[in-house]
Amino acid sequence: MFTSPTPGGVYVAGHVIIGGTLTYSGYTLVEGRELDPDSIGREVDPGEYSDIVAFEESRYREGTSARTKLYGLNRGGVLFRWTSTSGGWSVTGTSTGFASVKAMTLISKTRTYDTFLANTRGGALYTIHIPTTSPMKPIIKPVRTRTWQGFEFLIAQKCGNQGTLLLGIDKDTQSAYLYAVGHANGTATVIQGLGKVPGTFNDPAYFRWATATNDPLAGE
Repeated sequence: MFTSPTPGGVYVAGHVIIGGTLTYSGYTLVEGRELDPDSIGREVDPGEYSDIVAFEESRYREGTSARTKLYGLNRGGVLFRWTSTSGGWSVTGTSTGFASVKAMTLISKTRTYDTFLANTRGGALYTIHIPTTSPMKPIIKPVRTRTWQGFEFLIAQKCGNQGTLLLGIDKDTQSAYLYAVGHANGTATVIQGLGKVPGTFNDPAYFRWATATNDPLAGE
């Protein structure tokens, strides 16, 4: 979800999947006023999104260069990429073989690629490097081989110049753990555990916050 200050308050927006429909959620938060839930959704694509289990938007801006892509992983282990065009959203890539993935989060975006960090049901942790070219050909690298199977959600933010602050959420125990992850370099990647995060994590979905004008991710 992206935030941007406006004269009337703080504008919050992003793409979400409601039922099987891709929806653009945008609303303005005004201090002291209630949010009208009937005015925050606008249908973008009535296509079949109901089997998507992980979903992320990548917006990249560099000078006059700009791109926006959506990524979704379905229950069958197929990774989809949609690209924004003047006519709407178009599928610009698919890749199979991700059935073991439990959660994935965007950790890096550049002019030429996006990179995700993903954990598997078997406990492994991988980077998924996806060039922006077509056809879509992800490059998978192991980071860790075990102990990461407990997280149903991963959320990442930039940390330092080239690192990542990673939050792993375990729905079974309703708990979360924080990690400082160095610049991704396969099994040589440095990961420092920062401990359990206070609170009860029992929400049905989680997402990261970003500003509309500056959202750097440089984890790989």
